[in-house]
Order: sequence, then structure tokens, then C-alpha cells
Amino acid sequence: MELRHLRYFLAVAEEGHVTRAAERLGMQQPPLSQQIRALEAELEVQLFRRRPRGMELTQAGAALLEEARAILGRAEQAVTAVRRAARGEEGRLGLGFTSSASFHPFVPRAIRSFAEAHPRVSLSLEENGTAELVEALQGQRIDAAFVRSPIGEAPGIVVRPLLAEEMVAALPEGHRLDAAMDAAPLPLDALSDETFILYRRPLGPGLYDAIIAACRRTGFSPQIGQAAPRLFSTLSLVAAGLGVSLVPASMRRLRVEGVAYRRLDPAAELSAPLNLAHRRDETSPAARRFIAAVQAAAPC
Repeated sequence: MELRHLRYFLAVAEEGHVTRAAERLGMQQPPLSQQIRALEAELEVQLFRRRPRGMELTQAGAALLEEARAILGRAEQAVTAVRRAARGEEGRLGLGFTSSASFHPFVPRAIRSFAEAHPRVSLSLEENGTAELVEALQGQRIDAAFVRSPIGEAPGIVVRPLLAEEMVAALPEGHRLDAAMDAAPLPLDALSDETFILYRRPLGPGLYDAIIAACRRTGFSPQIGQAAPRLFSTLSLVAAGLGVSLVPASMRRLRVEGVAYRRLDPAAELSAPLNLAHRRDETSPAARRFIAAVQAAAPC
């Protein structure tokens, strides 16, 4: 028994007449009658009683009617689901992000926009360091990742720039350079005598190296007192008065008690990139659709 047999049966049952059912199906009456007889022979039951003015279901036919509707309905659902998956409108999407990347408004906005436009795509989120996220991409545990740092040699992985945001100085509240005392942009060399608290280089080589390079361009080498495992930890150490730091401007959204922020003088030429990393030869339609949507929304 094939799906077409069920469609033939359903048309005759709903129309109650072979001629009308044949017209509905776009076929001739004799072949349709032949198919119904063949279906009855295969099932070894009588599905219809032939009446002068049409066809009437037997008890066996009434039982098949419910099953036929359910089977054909599921078949249509399967076709729809397959086509949605092929278009990237259904399936699973694994997304990763570093802790600092997650605080930039672009990241949650991009994820939310995609989720609202593709409610049938199941999202899973992972926060981790850049190296771990690259490993997860290569192992196909996630499909795309928002990262700050360069990824170095990573076969099969592409990094696409999305935007660059300014860096700000994070100071202990009440510090002599606190913005409450002077709201003007802060020259980077004003921090030359300060102890710096930085994000550990193995976890964020991009930001670490950019800060060191900017300080040296200004004429000093920063004195590093602490290396924090996460950017949030960096701000906690600043709040404790153990030093100052330079962080992406979006980190101000954390509103950590005891931390004040100062914008840096543009002459520092210090910015924090936000990138999207993904596999070069991505095959998942949902992942390809997400990558295209993020690129289309990015300022870069």
C-alpha cells in the first residue's frame, strides 16, 4: 500500500462518489475505480458499498479513513519539516561566546533576532575561552562563536570581523583619575605609574597584546600586578583597589560596585574587536543562515 492509494481512498470517501473524486484528483474514473479495487484486494476487505448514487463506507472503510487521514497528515508534516531543515528554518544551532563578547549589545541582539525569526531552530549556548570555543567548532559541538581574540592557526576555521568598540579605563572608585573629578578623555600615559590588572594572555591574547602595544606606543611598559581568569574577575580586582585595567566599553553594563570608568583619548588607538568564528565549509543550513544574518547586521 502506497501513499497514493491512501489519497485515492480518501478522495472517494470524502466525495462519496468516484466521478467527483476522479475530478478532484485530476484523473479518469476507470483508473481510480481500478485502484480502489486493488486496495481492497490488498487489504482483503470491502471498503465501500456501491450505491446507485455513490459510494458508502463500510465499517472497515470508516476505520481506514481515520488512519489514512493521520498517515497523510504525518507525511505532509514530514515533507514540511524536511524542507524547513533544508532552508535552515528548523534544526539545532550551537552558539559560543567569550565572556567579554557576551556583554556587547550586538551579541544578544543577534541571537534574539535569529531566535524570533526561526522559532523552530533549537539554540544551545556555551560561554568559554577563545581556544576552547575554537576546539568546540572543530569538534562540531558548536556551529559559530563570538570571540575577541585572534585564533591563530586553526585549520578549517574562518574568523569574520563584525565591529570594533572603544576601550575604557576601569579605575577603583575614588581614584585620582575617577571620571567624577574630570570627565575629559583620559590620555593613556596618565596610567603609566599604575599597576595593571589584565585578562590572562593565554585566554585572551588579542586584548592583552593590544593593551601592551598601545602602552608602549605611548611611551611606557605597563606594570602588571594581577592576571585574572575572566574579565569579570578583572573588574572585581579593580573594585578591590588592586590596580586599574582597560576593558571593552560594553563591560560598563556590568555596573560593578566600586569601579569607575574613564573614556580614553582616541590617540591611544585602542579598540576591542568583536568577531564571528565558524567552520569554513559549513554544511548546516541553520548555521549558514545564522552566519549570513549576523554578517548582514554587522557594522563592518
